[in-house]
Amino acid sequence: MIETVVIVVHLMVAIGLVGLVLIQQGKGAETGASFGSGASGTVFGSQGSATFLSRLTAILATVFFVTSLGLAYYASHHSDEIRDAGLPEPALQTAPVAPAASEDVPVLEEELTPQAPAAGDVPAAE
Repeated sequence: MIETVVIVVHLMVAIGLVGLVLIQQGKGAETGASFGSGASGTVFGSQGSATFLSRLTAILATVFFVTSLGLAYYASHHSDEIRDAGLPEPALQTAPVAPAASEDVPVLEEELTPQAPAAGDVPAAE
C-alpha cells in the first residue's frame, strides 16, 4: 500500500518537475544581459535572488530525490524477502562429457602393433 502511494507521488513530482523546468527562462535569455546592460555583473546575475518558480523547482527536486531513495530502499528490502522466502535452489545442469578425440579417429589393425619389416620385403642392395 505504501509503495503504491510513494510511486504515485514520485510520478506526479517527476511530471511537475519537468513542467516547471520547461516553463522557466534561462539566466541569459534577455537580450540586454548578453550586451552587458546593468546588473549582469552582480553576484546573482541579472535576475537577482531566486524566484517562486526556482524555489518550487528546488522543493520538487528534493521530494523527487527523497522518493527515489525510498523506492530504492524498498526494492532492496523486498529483494531480501524474496531471497529468504525458502524457494529451492535452481538445479544445475551438467554438460555431457565429450569423448576423447582419439576414439573418433578410425585406426587400422595393422597400425596398432608396429612390427619390423620381414627380410623378404626389403629389396637387396646391389
